[in-house]
Amino acid sequence: MPELRKDPITDRWVIISTERENRPSDFLTVVEEQKNQLSPFAPGNEDMTPPEIFAIRTNNSAPNMPGWSLRVIPNKYPALKGEGQLNRRKKGFYDSMNGIGAHEVVIETPDSHKSLVEMKVSEIQDVFRIFKERIIDLKKDIRLKYALVFKNWGPLAGATLKHSHSQLIATPIIPKRITEEIKGAKSYYDAKKRCIFCDIIQQEVRDNTRIVYDEDCFVAIAPFAARSPFETWILPKQHDSHFENSGDTLLKHLSITTKVVLQKLNITLQTPPYNFVIHTAPMQDDRLEHYHWHIEILPRLTNIAGFEWGTDFYINPTSPEDAAAYLRKVNI
Repeated sequence: MPELRKDPITDRWVIISTERENRPSDFLTVVEEQKNQLSPFAPGNEDMTPPEIFAIRTNNSAPNMPGWSLRVIPNKYPALKGEGQLNRRKKGFYDSMNGIGAHEVVIETPDSHKSLVEMKVSEIQDVFRIFKERIIDLKKDIRLKYALVFKNWGPLAGATLKHSHSQLIATPIIPKRITEEIKGAKSYYDAKKRCIFCDIIQQEVRDNTRIVYDEDCFVAIAPFAARSPFETWILPKQHDSHFENSGDTLLKHLSITTKVVLQKLNITLQTPPYNFVIHTAPMQDDRLEHYHWHIEILPRLTNIAGFEWGTDFYINPTSPEDAAAYLRKVNI
């Protein structure tokens, strides 16, 4: 029988439709490769991108030239721009403001054919370190309230270029999804004086039915109210509200965990398209006892249709328990 499950953080309901249970093979799709696509992110094509904001370089190579292992550039077609004032305004009961913010692209590797999961742990750690450093730098702009790091992998997940990259968008408002998480977490903390994410980690480790991967500093789980098949969260075991507070040792463990989880997803689902987001506390907030930063990975295996748009319910045809079991048994 289908089951309604409530996300304990946001109170959003999802439908686990067990009557139409899907195995991993049921989600496999064939996506035509863009084999001959010229990558503007490849070494030698630096003139095809805006001037770099930051780069990891060897042998003292010059900016905006080959010789880099990771490069950060402004998005050529930014969703938000840094120049100007917010200029909040009302028209009747409608509110608006100028599209002030930052939109950056992190080119994760000079190799156009290498994906994040194929990179060395040290290379993945460099990617996470740059996320951290860019957030810390953007915090200096008091107009900006939130920084979302995200990655779209594969055309079905919204990626327009195959070359492995991720993005960071800083906004002058806190996104609704984050506001919902923080509000739900605060309500739980006010009632129980404990972080709900910490309690979720404790219960999931104890139950061991939705654990995907468990190591010293991080745990990867299929969340109880997963919105889509094989949705996976990576959570630090040590409480912290801000991703950018993470030290080098923690980022190394995060890189190991992320690589393992992506390998498990690739083996189980034959390299699915996915979206990857880091949920962290608002940039201008001090450390929050009730919020816990984490990563959400959502393989793009089903389509959002009329029911989801009309109700904000999600229908998930694979139970989190089964998804975790499939992923857990993959040996890396």
